[in-house]
Amino acid sequence: QVQLVESGGGLVQAGGSLRLSCSTSARTFGSPFMGWFRQAPGKEREFVASITWSGAATYYKDSVKGRFTISRGNANNLVYLQMSNLKPEDTAVYYCAASRVATMDPNQYTTWGQGTQVTVSS
Repeated sequence: QVQLVESGGGLVQAGGSLRLSCSTSARTFGSPFMGWFRQAPGKEREFVASITWSGAATYYKDSVKGRFTISRGNANNLVYLQMSNLKPEDTAVYYCAASRVATMDPNQYTTWGQGTQVTVSS
């Protein structure tokens, strides 16, 4: 069974940085595309960034471009989300997810982690 485990969330001041990590075995089960999503209280879950298994292609939500970077670890069983210049509106629970296709649609992601809280204070 595919398992995804996020870590690295926390409380940070506006302008600060955090790095989220996702440990995954998704490649073994044919779900090569990894994504990060977030959900703020009272809002729908939204796409943040995604990456192909090779790391050759990455995709970002417009509002995080230039501030967030998604990458893979050397062993390919880790996916990172480096977040810089954080803003209060980035506050949310962040989820790692795996998909068989390259997409920003959360409904196409079949496996999800438990989420990690990111809180940005003003």
